[in-house]
Amino acid sequence: MRAVVFAYHNVGVRCLKVLLAGGVDIALVVTHEDNPQEAIWFESVVQLCQAEGIAYVTPPDARSPELLAQVQAAQPDVLFSFYYRHMLPADLLGVAPAYNMHGSLLPQFRGRAPVNWAVLHGASETGATLHAMTVKPDAGAIVAQTAVPILPDDTAFEVFGKVTVAAEQTLWRILPALQDGTAAMLPNDLRQGGYFGGRKPEDGRIDWTLPAQQVYNLHRAVAPPYPGAFTDIGAARYVIGKARLSGHAPANLPPGLAVIDGNIVGVCGDGRLLAISELLAGDTQVSATQLQQQLTTSFSTH
Repeated sequence: MRAVVFAYHNVGVRCLKVLLAGGVDIALVVTHEDNPQEAIWFESVVQLCQAEGIAYVTPPDARSPELLAQVQAAQPDVLFSFYYRHMLPADLLGVAPAYNMHGSLLPQFRGRAPVNWAVLHGASETGATLHAMTVKPDAGAIVAQTAVPILPDDTAFEVFGKVTVAAEQTLWRILPALQDGTAAMLPNDLRQGGYFGGRKPEDGRIDWTLPAQQVYNLHRAVAPPYPGAFTDIGAARYVIGKARLSGHAPANLPPGLAVIDGNIVGVCGDGRLLAISELLAGDTQVSATQLQQQLTTSFSTH
């Protein structure tokens, strides 16, 4: 099997390694230049290609005629997309049968940032799905999928690690059937689940009037190394690094950050608390004493 692979991130690295181990001839890898504005906490597809001597390109646009010509010239039997960030246009998808690895149990959580959305919505499981690619995202027939649990205190970063392993397992299990043409296609019922868009740092702003479970799910969904759930006090911005659900707040405490018995907490709309063991201002951890000073200053100026 001769393949052109569109890949990025940890899933891209691990699935490329599966293809290499399975004897696939990788004619070309299409990946991304790292964004200097983004915290890069994941493995590098470029470094893997350099180590393995695989030809790669990093075009800014997947719709360019130059890229189409390069993919056609590679004469692939199959295209794979493993966490490549751009949609592949119809002319590219027409070169060869194409398969995408998606980080959810399709048809659930179609679209962008599926792991983050699953955690935000309190899902108890997710996984990885290999599916046939169509112009409509995450809509093609399902080839194989593997489920992983989302434990009550898992962050999206922890779940993404499980999904990466699930992607590797899914591809490893189905690759022989893809190579000999016996892989079965299962329906992807788009009446179930739904589409979700990309997330921006501003989406991490905390509404403390919400119930504690919803605030906690937001924290888990965007906890570092993602930008984090945040709240502003005056001109100061505080990001929750680590937190757990806790008990109930003393009466008459308003929603928001507070210090109780020398500990930082978040008071939520249902009266429950988040016990915050790491609160950050930029890259600096904030102590309970420092937060209390900020709260006192902010209160006195209002």
